[in-house]
Amino acid sequence: MRVLIALTYYRPHYSGLTIYTERLARVLAARGHAVTVLTSRFNRGLPREEMVNGVRVVRATVRFRLSKGVVMPGMPLKAGRLIREADVVNLHVPQMDASYLSWMARAAGKPVVMTYHCDLRLPDGLVHRLANWGSELANHITARNAAAIVTNSRDYAENSEFLRAYLGKVRPVVPPVELPAVSDAQIADFRRRHGLRPGQKIIGINARLATEKGIEFLVGAMPQILHRYPDARVLYVGQNENVLGEEAYARRLRPSIEALNSHWSFLGVVSPEDQVAFFHSCDVTVLPSINATESYGMVQVESMFCGTPVVATSLPGVRHAIGNTGMGRIVAPQDSPALAQAVLEILDHPEQYRGDIPAIRRMYASETVAAQYESIFEEITPHL
Repeated sequence: MRVLIALTYYRPHYSGLTIYTERLARVLAARGHAVTVLTSRFNRGLPREEMVNGVRVVRATVRFRLSKGVVMPGMPLKAGRLIREADVVNLHVPQMDASYLSWMARAAGKPVVMTYHCDLRLPDGLVHRLANWGSELANHITARNAAAIVTNSRDYAENSEFLRAYLGKVRPVVPPVELPAVSDAQIADFRRRHGLRPGQKIIGINARLATEKGIEFLVGAMPQILHRYPDARVLYVGQNENVLGEEAYARRLRPSIEALNSHWSFLGVVSPEDQVAFFHSCDVTVLPSINATESYGMVQVESMFCGTPVVATSLPGVRHAIGNTGMGRIVAPQDSPALAQAVLEILDHPEQYRGDIPAIRRMYASETVAAQYESIFEEITPHL
């Protein structure tokens, strides 16, 4: 089958959405499909077209940016040619271009699968309000043109003001999760490099430093945690500097984080192997997200793959992984005392939060997810 996947940002951009899409595209290609990704040339150093892991990547030139989106006048011309070549079109949103791409696909008689990653919730400001409005309009147009809508969980769909209008089209598919294998020696080396002491309680977080991640609520939970475990330490993996659109948020958080001194360490973006060693080195990881921009949180599943339990907020979709596996605690969003108490319960009784790791790995394997997409594609293209 010839599959066209379109999204605003693709690798080497780093986000949960791009990681999800790269894994899906790569595995579909490995399973024998001709996969093309149509995306933005968000960095002028990137080639306009290349083959990456069996996937043809075509990039449209960015003329200017609008909030976190991009404007690409050449996108429709590239899209028209690629849509005509495709058997099925998979549009990943939020994506401003998805609306007219879905119309073009429909006009060409090509079925559309819309993958709805999350609601868009941008900070206050005129430009952000316009971007929110434009994104919502684009989503509705795309959903009406789509034959099926993939989202991470039924829980998220039923609680999304947007998706509730299209439940008949919704097909829940959990996100694909992959981790490289690491040795005990690599884990020991990670612990040595970052000064982790035997018996020290390590609380992990893996996220961009962005408003929707609710980082301030973990900061607020630390005094309560440190009262019980005075040497506890937060290890923060992920982009924490120059996050697009989040500069003011970072400035606001900086003083309270700096006040924690050695109890909080930013490690930045690390290698895939170090990320696995990080999860193995933590006693608990935390996902304190605060709004529907977070629809699942693949990092909590990565933590579970390594046997490390999670505290996550009770947001639709985000609570799905812990509910499925029992590997953690769910707390109300924006509640530092509750977050602290849940972390302490796991630190006090880790044996109560062990899960069936092989079963969890099978459930979230990229092969499993790609097979579910194949079934959806076959459902909406019965003539192929």
